[in-house]
Amino acid sequence: MNLPKLRPEGFLRTENLVKRFDGVAAVDNVSLSIQKGEIFALLGSSGCGKSTLLRMLAGFETPTSGQVILNGVDIAKMPPYERPINMMFQSYALFPHLNIWDNIAFGLKREGMPSAQIKTRVDEMLNLVQLTDFAKRKPHQLSGGQQQRVALARSLAKKPQLLLLDEPLGALDKKLRERTQFELVNIIESVGVTVVMVTHDQEEAMTMASRIAVMSKGKVLQVGTPKEVYEHPANRFVADFIGNINLFDGQLSVDEPDRCEVTTEQGVVHIGHGISGTLGMPLAVAVRPEKIQISKDKPADVAINLFHGTVREIAYFGSYSSYIVEMPGGRRVKVTEANQSRHDNSNITWEDKVFFWWDDAAPVTLTQ
Repeated sequence: MNLPKLRPEGFLRTENLVKRFDGVAAVDNVSLSIQKGEIFALLGSSGCGKSTLLRMLAGFETPTSGQVILNGVDIAKMPPYERPINMMFQSYALFPHLNIWDNIAFGLKREGMPSAQIKTRVDEMLNLVQLTDFAKRKPHQLSGGQQQRVALARSLAKKPQLLLLDEPLGALDKKLRERTQFELVNIIESVGVTVVMVTHDQEEAMTMASRIAVMSKGKVLQVGTPKEVYEHPANRFVADFIGNINLFDGQLSVDEPDRCEVTTEQGVVHIGHGISGTLGMPLAVAVRPEKIQISKDKPADVAINLFHGTVREIAYFGSYSSYIVEMPGGRRVKVTEANQSRHDNSNITWEDKVFFWWDDAAPVTLTQ
């Protein structure tokens, strides 16, 4: 008999983890399994519980109930200084009076590591983050991105089993943040350390993490790869929180093994697979803006998922343009179109009457 392959038990696990403040659950029965060497992101808006969860992993908060198991050992009641864990804060927390070499060496000296080993280890870390030539500088003499790499080198110097990153790139401007994301991932992967990071930045999570846990009101709503979470959101909140989305509410009117239809106020949406639902049940249909095509001319070869409206807004973002189309009845739909040429080939402008449509593989049905 061929049994299905089971995902290996996580190197880091939380089991029914709860944290209450004044009777209110900031983290509500969270169970996660994170693999060794994985970069795992906790993603959510402010107040969703992600930072509280990270602080429980670090030992700065004591769980109300539940377990934190690292490499087979329950560390939930272990003090922070006894955990084989390091945490890198958004502010970097570098010592301004120490040079870069001494900042990285600080934790190793406190542990009593022999001087020769400290020198070897600090030099390794400086080389890893490509800051060997800056060893004698003070933190204020470095750029934000360089300070971030120093903080990472200091966090990795003690060879932690687990590295926690709290909004690791939040202090950087957008362009530097985007460039540093790849640098950070390359450094982490070269060391092989397991990472849990907290961020409210969707692009940061999608770029850096191998898997993402989307959180809201203390609960984990979905765990998956960036592609899984984006293309197959588990519910309305995840669909709306990750990227841009158009949501159409309706009822299931046809459900066959290879197709289904959802009747909405804007018309019938055809979907290229069945859902094994109950006819008449309420559903939301989610369609990403980039999966919608738009034209002033009615397409001759499209028979389903074809709608029309008036262009109310246009925004140019360089790599793509965004259109807000108002349908009869007032429903607004967002459409994005890649700018593949340096010259503007689009003849669509404000107040134009347009048609827009999507393939039946584009929509996702959501039950909540």
